[in-house]
Amino acid sequence: MQTSIPEQLKTIKRGCHELLVEEELVEKLKTGQPLKIKAGFDPTAPDLHLGHTVLLNKLRQFQEMGHHILFLIGDFTGMIGDPSGKNTTRPPLSREDVIRNARSYTNQVFKILRSDQTEVVFNSSWMDQLNASDLIKLAATHTVARMLERDDFNKRYRNNQPIAIHEFLYPLIQGYDSVALKADIELGGTDQKFNLLMGRELQKHFGQTPQCILTMPLLEGLDGVNKMSKSLNNYVGITESPTDIFGKLMSISDTLMWRYIELLSFESLETIDHWKQDVKQGRNPREIKVLFAQEIVTRFHTRADAEYALSDFEARFKKGALPDEMPEKTLHINECAIPIAQLLKQTNLTVSTSEAMRMIEQGGVKLNGNKVSDKTMQIAAGESVIVQVGKRKFSKVTIISKPTA
Repeated sequence: MQTSIPEQLKTIKRGCHELLVEEELVEKLKTGQPLKIKAGFDPTAPDLHLGHTVLLNKLRQFQEMGHHILFLIGDFTGMIGDPSGKNTTRPPLSREDVIRNARSYTNQVFKILRSDQTEVVFNSSWMDQLNASDLIKLAATHTVARMLERDDFNKRYRNNQPIAIHEFLYPLIQGYDSVALKADIELGGTDQKFNLLMGRELQKHFGQTPQCILTMPLLEGLDGVNKMSKSLNNYVGITESPTDIFGKLMSISDTLMWRYIELLSFESLETIDHWKQDVKQGRNPREIKVLFAQEIVTRFHTRADAEYALSDFEARFKKGALPDEMPEKTLHINECAIPIAQLLKQTNLTVSTSEAMRMIEQGGVKLNGNKVSDKTMQIAAGESVIVQVGKRKFSKVTIISKPTA
C-alpha cells in the first residue's frame, strides 16, 4: 500500500533544514510515480562518518517510500576541487585518487542504502561528452556577479584571496548534473544550497521541470561545537569497531544526545517524544544513550556486536577492566629511559607533549592502571607497560634501548 502524500511529507521534512518548494513537491508526489532523488558526493574522503549518514539516512527514507536514488559520484567535479564553504581552493584529485575513493564510497553506502533501489552514476559519463563550445555555452548562463553571491566566493573576493576561474565551473557542472539526470529532488547539506539552486535554474534554462531541494543540517562532532570531521578527530566512522562506535557515542553530552537521535535514529518521532518525557520525569538519560548507541552499532555491524559493545563498555568504565584487545607498540630509545610525555606523543596517544602534560594535570593518564600525577616520570628501557589516556585510548608499550655504537 502506497504511503499517503501527507505521510510522505512528514517523513521527508523530519530533521531537514529547508524544503524548496513544498508546493512543487506535492505536485510531483501526486503523480504516484517513483521520483528521481539525486545526491552528489565528491570522492575526496573515502571514509564515511556519521555526519555523512544524515543525508544517507534521508535517502534511505525516500527508498522506503518507493522512490529511486541517484547516487552521484562526482568523479569529474572531484578533479576541479570545490571549496564547500572553505576560504581556500581545495586541491583537485588525481584520476587514481577519484577511482580509489569512489570504490570505497560504494562499498560503504550500501550499509545504509538498498542496492536494488540505488543507481550509482558518475558525472564524467556525460561531462566527458561535452566539448569546449558546450562548456562555454554553459558558462554563459550565469554572470560573475551571480557567482559572487556564493558565500565562500564572496568572502575570498572581499579578502583579496584568489579565486581560480575553473572554480566558477563547479556549481555550474553540479547544476548541469541535475539536467543530465532529470532529477526531481536533490539533497545536500546546508552549505550546498547555492549549488542546489543552480540545478533548479539550469533545469529551467534547458526546459525541464525544476527539481525540489532538500537541505540537511550539518552534524556536530563529538565536541558538540564543530562540524563532524575526521581532521578535527571529533568523528564516529561507520567502519570503526563496535566498541569504538559505542564508546564514542556514550561520550557525548546529554544535550547533544538528542541532536544525534533526531538526525541519526530510525526510531519513530513518537518513541523519541516518549523518551524525552521519560527523562523529564526522572529517567537517567544514560539509558536512552545506551539504546541509541546500540541502534547505531547494530546498523553498521550486528545486534550481537551491539550487545558485546555494551558489556565491554560497562566492564571497562564501571569496573575498570582493560579492553580485550589494544594496540601494541615498541619504542626504541637512545637513552636509558623515556619521559612519560614523550612516550604518550610517540605512541600517538596524544598529539603533542603539551597535550600529554595537560592530560596528566587533569588526571587523565594511567600507567598499569595507576593514575600518573608526576609529569617528570620516566619509564626505563626494558619495561613493558600498559598506558591509558582518557577513557578510550589504550596501548601496550615496550621500551627498548638502542645499542650504542
